[in-house]
Amino acid sequence: GLLSLGALQAIGRNPQVEGSIRINMFIGIAFAEAVAIYGLVVALILLFVV
Repeated sequence: GLLSLGALQAIGRNPQVEGSIRINMFIGIAFAEAVAIYGLVVALILLFVV
């Protein structure tokens, strides 16, 4: 959401650096999703094991 919005606004302001902004955006999205998946795994472990 907000990460994509910021990246698109930055690309709109400075189109020459689109490649590096897009790469950093995808890396940031991947880290955000990884944290959510880790949280889900921990919650499921706590729910079913403990």
